[in-house]
Amino acid sequence: MIKGVGLVCVMVFDQDVAYDFYVNKLGMKVGFDAPMEGGGRWLLVHAPAQPEVPIMLAVPGPPVMDEERAVKVRELVSLGMMGPGALATDDCWATYRELSAKGVEFTEEPSERFYGIDAGFRDPFGNHWRLTQTKV
Repeated sequence: MIKGVGLVCVMVFDQDVAYDFYVNKLGMKVGFDAPMEGGGRWLLVHAPAQPEVPIMLAVPGPPVMDEERAVKVRELVSLGMMGPGALATDDCWATYRELSAKGVEFTEEPSERFYGIDAGFRDPFGNHWRLTQTKV
């Protein structure tokens, strides 16, 4: 039986840039940051209130995948075709203003939806995220 989400994987091109964006701009906390056996780096971040749902910031390429697949993944990410999901907030407009002031590039301002208030933004690599305030 599935009891929940254990890990979300987001493809990034540079883990130092990803660290700066996800930790310093979005306010994520680092859960794990260490070299991987065989090369690479394990970099896990999480929302401060949700440490049980880590986000792995992984670079496409060896040892995660071969270079041919990595080229295709990087292309899809840069085109904004890789949408990892939505990040939750209690106040979409306030979070939008806060993140915009930190340099986060929004593709859509917050707007009313049937499920709440929602906005779109991308990370420095092109990953498309939603910022969502759900109706109670």
